[in-house]
Amino acid sequence: MTVKCLRVLILLTSAITTPAFAADVVTEWNQKTVATREKSEHPRFFALSMVHVAMYDAINSIQGLYTPYRFKVSAAASSSPEAAGAAAAHAVLVKLFPDQKANLDSGYADSLARIADGPGKTAGIAAGEEVAAKVLAWRASDNADAPNTYRPFTTPGTYVPTALPWCSAWANAPPTPWLMQRASQFRPGPPPALSSAQWATDYNEVKELGARNSSKRTSEQTEMARFWAGTDTESWDVILRQLAASPGRNLGQNARLFALVEMAEADAAIASCDAKYAFHFWRPITAIRNGDIDGNNATERDASWDPLLETPPFPEYPCAHCISSSTARAILEAEFGTAPILLEMAKPNAPKIVRKWNSFAEYADEVSASRIYGGVHYRNSIVVGKAMGKKIGELAVQDFLKPTR
Repeated sequence: MTVKCLRVLILLTSAITTPAFAADVVTEWNQKTVATREKSEHPRFFALSMVHVAMYDAINSIQGLYTPYRFKVSAAASSSPEAAGAAAAHAVLVKLFPDQKANLDSGYADSLARIADGPGKTAGIAAGEEVAAKVLAWRASDNADAPNTYRPFTTPGTYVPTALPWCSAWANAPPTPWLMQRASQFRPGPPPALSSAQWATDYNEVKELGARNSSKRTSEQTEMARFWAGTDTESWDVILRQLAASPGRNLGQNARLFALVEMAEADAAIASCDAKYAFHFWRPITAIRNGDIDGNNATERDASWDPLLETPPFPEYPCAHCISSSTARAILEAEFGTAPILLEMAKPNAPKIVRKWNSFAEYADEVSASRIYGGVHYRNSIVVGKAMGKKIGELAVQDFLKPTR
């Protein structure tokens, strides 16, 4: 399906209670999943992918429009796919977030109340619960939420910053990927040598454009950096919910779309952390404040340099935002085409700032470029991250959840 000149207005928040678009059971439970993760004291990293795989395989077991991901169950064609999807999502979420059970039960009751009672509804619920149980059993030991045992680099008695880095536990024991064969499947080559001209170019670019008080960065670039500073991969879910409401789409298509994107985004995170800890490359604030020890005469030290944004607490290379956005872009372009599509996004904490793009490519490219303007990534890391994301997205659409007719 190709969407031409579609206007999509996106409010970047997961806590929307009254969507401005027609929701189906897939988009409804996507929204509930995001909200549940935010409210929980112990958010499970793979909750979105687990929920949407369960919903997809449950719905597809009834409709049979695509190849199953992993868990095909026996379900009569007369079974309710809506009941199957809601039951699958609810069962997964209650297991992952028992502290949110009351809210989840209430939402589940609302979903089921819209489905006519009868054997089809009963059979759909049974199919959804069966698939959910299989997904939960499979991912029970996926290592996604392993304890952080990172050992800081230090010498006895010497102070070092005490914040522990993200996803360091995955370096030695990565979670089981959803689509990739292994965490390192798309691991890139190393970052540029510190003696190289490319390193000096990248260093000086972020030093100029990413500094807190940069005179080279434009006001729009500053807005871009700040807009994407606290945005994670779930920003794509807001877009997906809007696109899923496009005229002519059906429940099976949306179940597949969300499952593909959520699995690919989970793998993008796995691949990102694998590469980051394989190379342990320094962030701009570290490099620029130590520019006199990298052996490159073209990188001048700035002892007081600060980035515009707070630096994320894990290694620099490659750019995780870039991998994530390019992964989603590849899937969305395969699903909706590359024709012009007007996207608009606003944040609830900055409602006067509205970002606009004319394509998925423009959107993903802005996400990537914003990391230079924020002073947290180098140009090469962005190029490499975008290439990794493209490979992960292409893997998803080429090898998984294929149409059966």
